[in-house]
Amino acid sequence: MKMIHAEYNPKCNSIDINHYEGYIIRIDCDRAEKGLKIMPVHEGIPNALAIDYPLEYVVM
Repeated sequence: MKMIHAEYNPKCNSIDINHYEGYIIRIDCDRAEKGLKIMPVHEGIPNALAIDYPLEYVVM
């Protein structure tokens, strides 16, 4: 089974993805959310998703 582990990095505001083959990928949350069009009421949802469920955030 291929394992992937993702973890939110609060220092860089990014998600670090550890691939089973030893690769580490870093996704910058600020750059990823730059193109999203979100209503002001829902601005906290991507942040909560990145912190609580980083793999689901990456899929988004």
